[in-house]
Amino acid sequence: MVNLNAPLTSLPGIGSIFGRKFEKLGVTSIENLFYHVPTRYLDYSQVTKISKLKIGETITIHAKVISIANIISRKGLRMQIGSVEDDTGKVQVLWFNQTYLVRTLFPGKLVSLSGKVSFFNKKICLSSPDFEILEGVDAPTLHTGRLVPIYPETSGLSSKWIRRTILNVIKYPKVNLNDLLPKEILTAKKLVGLKESFQMVHFPENLKEAERGHERLAFNELLFTHLKSLYRKSDWQKNKSQFALKVDTKKVNEFVKSLPFTLTASQKKAIDEILSDLKKNIPMNRLLEGDVGSGKTVVAAIGAYVSYLNGFQSVIMAPTQILAEQHYKTIKKLFPKLKIALVTASRFLIPDSSNIFIGTHALLHSKIDFTNVAFVVIDEQHRFGVEQRTHLVKKSKSPHVLTMTATPIPRTIALTTYGDLDLSVLTDMPKGRLKITTWVVPEKKRSGAYKWINSQITDHYSQCFIVCPLIEESEVETMEGVKAVTQEFESLKKVFGKLKLGLLHGRMKAKEKTQVLNGFRTGKIDILVTTPVVEVGIDISNATIMVIEAAERFGLAALHQLRGRVGRSDKKSYCLLFTNIGGGNPFRRLKSMEKMHSGFELSELDLKMRGPGEIFGTTQSGFPEFKVASWSNYELIKETRELAEDVIKNPKTYPKLIQNLSQAIHT
Repeated sequence: MVNLNAPLTSLPGIGSIFGRKFEKLGVTSIENLFYHVPTRYLDYSQVTKISKLKIGETITIHAKVISIANIISRKGLRMQIGSVEDDTGKVQVLWFNQTYLVRTLFPGKLVSLSGKVSFFNKKICLSSPDFEILEGVDAPTLHTGRLVPIYPETSGLSSKWIRRTILNVIKYPKVNLNDLLPKEILTAKKLVGLKESFQMVHFPENLKEAERGHERLAFNELLFTHLKSLYRKSDWQKNKSQFALKVDTKKVNEFVKSLPFTLTASQKKAIDEILSDLKKNIPMNRLLEGDVGSGKTVVAAIGAYVSYLNGFQSVIMAPTQILAEQHYKTIKKLFPKLKIALVTASRFLIPDSSNIFIGTHALLHSKIDFTNVAFVVIDEQHRFGVEQRTHLVKKSKSPHVLTMTATPIPRTIALTTYGDLDLSVLTDMPKGRLKITTWVVPEKKRSGAYKWINSQITDHYSQCFIVCPLIEESEVETMEGVKAVTQEFESLKKVFGKLKLGLLHGRMKAKEKTQVLNGFRTGKIDILVTTPVVEVGIDISNATIMVIEAAERFGLAALHQLRGRVGRSDKKSYCLLFTNIGGGNPFRRLKSMEKMHSGFELSELDLKMRGPGEIFGTTQSGFPEFKVASWSNYELIKETRELAEDVIKNPKTYPKLIQNLSQAIHT
């Protein structure tokens, strides 16, 4: 028998060429193929006779080909015009640019035709219908005469080909389609069997049946996601830490009292959770989630301080040089007597016997000896690949690991994607942080907004960010209206003639970036025109205005993080969302920024309106995209989580599931 996790190419008829094509769709195994679910269904289920055809209806007829020919119109258009008949009459059939049809649908062939009834040359016809050749008038159909699934496609793999492949695999007797869930679970959860669910999703009799099959596949997908997460957690807890640290409560309290600000209640709670973990023999594996400006760095710093008090080192890894340098400055201020190292692609500052190493992924490639590292912090961890994170941890000997993110994560995503991590959340903001006034600015108010910005800078000595989504003008039509930062910089110099403007983007050399940022930080630059590279790591207390061009192109979480770059002092701050859209869901989404100031609320709203890809960005590493399940189905996520926990606790109750999935879950 062939298991579902076997390579797709192990099936007859799918060689390496089609295997590579399927790989483009994310389909590499037999299971992947079954989970490659339709995006929609064409309703060709109404089978009728030719005499009953009505203009505008979408129908299916079973008929015999009388004639078909290639014809070139006066305008040079290639058409295939044919005639078919059944026992009630004849009708004309028309296709465009499909010359091969005359070699396929020759006279006498029985065919099933599905499509819309229309007029051609003042006669009723079927225009560009889907078709398949019948072995008999009442023969079963696959591509017509039913609810027909339409799939995500790629070059050389049409829905028709995918449809036929899936049907062949379902029928293939050597594929093991035995259900891994006990019958009691299926009955209790009112779920259909596995083979039945595949049949229902891909070849449903009606939409209700498709929904039932879809529900079962979503259940499986979520269950296995949870199981992988819980297995990872179980594996992690088998590690024995060489760094069970002693917490000197007196010295920690003295450090907290020395801070120029008071910790929030959630900061204190997170610190207690981290310190409790550090005392254990099992290495910590915790996620610290906090809104922009909620004070994650000082929480992480206390963990590093405890490591130092125990005679060990710490590592803090950030995704960008800007953020790494920001952490370096912050940690040096907090611990002026400690030896702090900075390691990036362009900077290598390592004092002898360094206590804390701060850097980018350049830390992974350095020859630094990490065997004495007891505490590792990975900031904005979803921006790193799984391998990068694993490599950093492996360079040390089972250290305590704290991952951090300023991206607010909806509870459904936290429960699944980060289920192997213990979670600490900073829910409140430090005292004194003022709410940032946010306005959605339509195109017609642009000039007025520029005048207001000019007066704020000249009269109140403020500074301003202007963020554009692209570096260079795109040739893609859908991006036509997006401002390119290089062009915008030139045009804004004319708008703000008397002010000093600086340009910052990701393709600049590190030295150039540092020069520009120093100019902005010291007040030599009034307006910084930039890409979203400022999303994390730039802390300019005098900057009170954030302008975001083409704001509709950003997710709400990204807008919220950009907004968090201002409001870093006691001065009133503003965020202006420039857009040329005037209505609909995209506009309402932007308007929510005017009322909502919690990143968590905004991320939940974005999840409902745009999906998880918009929270993290479609290019982020290590973030799973469901093929069937929905992130918004919290009840199903919770239900499958509870079952996964029961599987881990009581493996003997689920022998088939454990036996068949143990290997797959660990991959």
